[in-house]
Amino acid sequence: MENNSKDNKHTNCPITTNAGAAVGHYEDSQTVGARGPVLLQDYFLHEKLAQFNRERIPERIVHAKGTGAYGKFVVTHDITKYTRAKLFSEIGKETDMFVRFSTVGGEKGSADSERDPRGFALKFYTEDGNWDLVGNNTPVFFIKDAKKFPDFIHTQKREPHTNLKSPTMVWDFWSLNPESLHQVLILMSDRGTPDGYQHMNGYGSHTFSMVNAQNEWNYVKFHYKTQQGNRTLTGAQAQEMRGIDPDFAQKSLVDTISRGEFPRYTFSIQVMSQEQAKNFRWNPFDLTKVWSQKEYPLIEVGYIELNKIPNNYFAEVEQAAFAPTNLVDGIGFSPDKMLQGRILSYPDAQRYRIGANYQSLPVNACPFMTNNYHRDGAMRFDGNNGSAPNYFPNSFDGNYEAQTAKGIPYELDSATVAYYDRNENDDDHYTQPGELFDRVMNDEAKAHTINNIVGAMSGIAGPKRDEIIMRQLCHWFRASVPLGMGVARGLGVDMEQLKAFMPK
Repeated sequence: MENNSKDNKHTNCPITTNAGAAVGHYEDSQTVGARGPVLLQDYFLHEKLAQFNRERIPERIVHAKGTGAYGKFVVTHDITKYTRAKLFSEIGKETDMFVRFSTVGGEKGSADSERDPRGFALKFYTEDGNWDLVGNNTPVFFIKDAKKFPDFIHTQKREPHTNLKSPTMVWDFWSLNPESLHQVLILMSDRGTPDGYQHMNGYGSHTFSMVNAQNEWNYVKFHYKTQQGNRTLTGAQAQEMRGIDPDFAQKSLVDTISRGEFPRYTFSIQVMSQEQAKNFRWNPFDLTKVWSQKEYPLIEVGYIELNKIPNNYFAEVEQAAFAPTNLVDGIGFSPDKMLQGRILSYPDAQRYRIGANYQSLPVNACPFMTNNYHRDGAMRFDGNNGSAPNYFPNSFDGNYEAQTAKGIPYELDSATVAYYDRNENDDDHYTQPGELFDRVMNDEAKAHTINNIVGAMSGIAGPKRDEIIMRQLCHWFRASVPLGMGVARGLGVDMEQLKAFMPK
């Protein structure tokens, strides 16, 4: 019998146990007599039930529901002046990819049309190793420091007393963290309910760095804009879609690719020099801020094409693991506090969720050579490096440290170690959201956004209801007076009461 275990497409073959022994009774348990009790010695019964009990790995804490596709990245423009990363080395070069889309706050069974940011994670299988670009469909985020992340996510999940979603704790947290205002405004617009994954843009969101062959480096942000047209759902359409088809985004992606209509996204970068970063109006590494595309225009690099649906959802989507620690030579980190926090938390989450050897799973494995001294651990199924030494340095294998991967020294703003909670301009949480509402949104988008905010804030309840509403309204007014007025009217807030609550 030919072993096709890689694809698990056996046909006309006997059923076996996991150890390969033939199974003669797949549906009937061994018993004492026709009606007697089941025997402990029916080992395949134990194996079958034990395997079934373990079919579900822990659900992702965030980004639990998602879908994925394979594809390619193709270079169309030369950016070697900014980076020596090999995947960008020449026009026309193709790199295989895997992409996972997801909602952020919902559980695995939540609806695709929920008002929620969307995860947009990219895995590039490059010859220098896998590069993971783990981002969202928004260029900013709710918080700027990873220490706040567990608390933020708790508010997006279920309230511990009733096990229900709670608008009260959501808006309480947001109103106490005005840095969230920019992302909340985007979320409350129709961009918070995209019409499928192939009709939304994506962003690396964080600030990263690039280094070229001359060891010159700059800061960058990554953008990937849909070529299918950016489409969104109104609040009413999204609500209706939850009942019509809660999996509509996944179905749409699967059907589109199956028809041979391969979605594409234009991949671009923004570039900021070290000197420009020093003089930027805000902290350039603040995840709640964007870089103006007028000052730092998009530089086109290539395109992403999605052209293959995974053969098995669990093996290739549920077990897909992304981490911003997976970088390649020519691309680096920045002092972004949220990014620095994700460097720790993402690999840690994957080791908990799918095991210490998660990067050996086919969807996560680098298709080119890997060579290190990591050994053992649960689910080590790749030979565990055989009889080779498991330590370095050693006198036997001749392995060495790559001189090209040593990195280059660089300076940061300060050599003083401290818990910095405020820097110059870090308290300006209002200018960019205000410009987004007043100058970017058209009248229809403004009306939809106000209606969505009013609908979401109407769910605030409990003894602190008025306090939370007033506090959040103050943030809306600071960003934009028309926005604040629209939300206040929609909530039926007494304007004299609001004036008393506003800070002097």
